Amino acid sequence: MVRVISFKQSLSQEGKEFISLKVQGGIEAVQSAQTGKMYLTARTAYVSCTFDEQTAEALIGTEMPGKVERVSCEPYEYTVKDTGETMTLTHRFEYVMEDVPSVASKPIPQEQVHDFLEEVVA
Repeated sequence: MVRVISFKQSLSQEGKEFISLKVQGGIEAVQSAQTGKMYLTARTAYVSCTFDEQTAEALIGTEMPGKVERVSCEPYEYTVKDTGETMTLTHRFEYVMEDVPSVASKPIPQEQVHDFLEEVVA
């Protein structure tokens, strides 16, 4: 399960405003690479949505099925706000619904695509 903990307004590349909900997964124990000590953390991710600001505000505290997973991506620079340290990261965190196959992992059979196109053209 994840919980909606906040939201933010952003601008798309086309200059259009949109809202993203910030979701947080469960607590997990992680070992520090620098000190070797254990600490607790929770992964967070932003999920785009079609809600207005009032609806997004009302959703804070709502739980929904899914989890926040670490996903590989192209390298990018990240600056830690507290220390000003800049580092290169090759991952991001993404909200994933549980037990739902991704579109890429379940292709639509070619005959279904053909039948659909025949209906649209007819």
